[in-house]
Amino acid sequence: MNIDLTDTTSSRINAELVKARRALGSPATGMVLTLVIVTDEGNHYDALKAASGASKEHPSRILVVVRRPGRSPRDRAQHRLDAEVRMGSDAGSGETVILRLHGELASHAHSVVLPLLLPDAPVVVWWPEDAPEHPSEDKLGRLAQRRITDAAATEDPVGALGLRASTYAPGDTDLSWTRITPWRSVLASSLDQKHSKIHGAVVEGEEYNPSSELLALWLAERLRVPVDRKISEGPGITAVRMHTADGEICLDRADGSLAELSVPGQPDRHVALQRRSTAELIAEELRRLDPDEAYAEAVRFGVNKLGTADPEHPKPAEPAAGTPPKKTAAKSTAPAKKAAASSAAKKAADK
Repeated sequence: MNIDLTDTTSSRINAELVKARRALGSPATGMVLTLVIVTDEGNHYDALKAASGASKEHPSRILVVVRRPGRSPRDRAQHRLDAEVRMGSDAGSGETVILRLHGELASHAHSVVLPLLLPDAPVVVWWPEDAPEHPSEDKLGRLAQRRITDAAATEDPVGALGLRASTYAPGDTDLSWTRITPWRSVLASSLDQKHSKIHGAVVEGEEYNPSSELLALWLAERLRVPVDRKISEGPGITAVRMHTADGEICLDRADGSLAELSVPGQPDRHVALQRRSTAELIAEELRRLDPDEAYAEAVRFGVNKLGTADPEHPKPAEPAAGTPPKKTAAKSTAPAKKAAASSAAKKAADK
């Protein structure tokens, strides 16, 4: 059931939700939370599709906020709220309301969303792209217990992680962290099987992959050993190698689907590490609404390394145990040797 409302209000949308629910024969809501998606017109279809898939596991009221500021602020006819209400099979296992905010109303989305929240139910806000710098201080973010961003959807994913670290508040999380849950589980179980002292580790992945950076930071924070980042062709994270006194523990995933786990003294085994869809990632985040302390510790561990103001000229890292370098590249040593040779030649000329 689809209901289109033009130049409407939040109270009228609520009335239509109640009317549609009664028409379908389900007067009770039966939903566990409200999921607010803040996106634009071009990306709202994919985000809504992922949220509808996650609603099969977590029945929820989905509010899609699409801002359309308009071109002429003087045209009061543009300052209106259009809505599309979806119920039944068109809305998955819950209710869906697409809110299109025109004109100045686009700057007051929180006043439109607030009357539509489910009473006495948690609120989750998700920004698929263009998340605010301080999600917890955003007017919509203040309404939520959990705030979900995605550093991989930004132009500078690693720089976005630095921003998330410096502005973290309890309840914040990022889908880049959610993507490495299977990796963390397999690596933790492999260390339970082999009790050997770890001297260092290497994380291999694509160059601008925030999940690779977070996995390296998590290993460095938990193990307190140096963790190197090596660039690979991908897709995503391709391998993690941990150096122990008995040999190397290696989790290698070259094809983005099936990984091979090698532990010294044990036969190699295959592990399913398929890259998951956005719907699966959102469903995982909705399973827990308390602050993710592991994510906070990992992303804050590298705040000085990831939070550089100029991504083209990052600050040089001081060598310290347990601090992972941002990236390693053999070609970076050539300019240093050239500068040293030039300095030596200048000193010889002065003498």
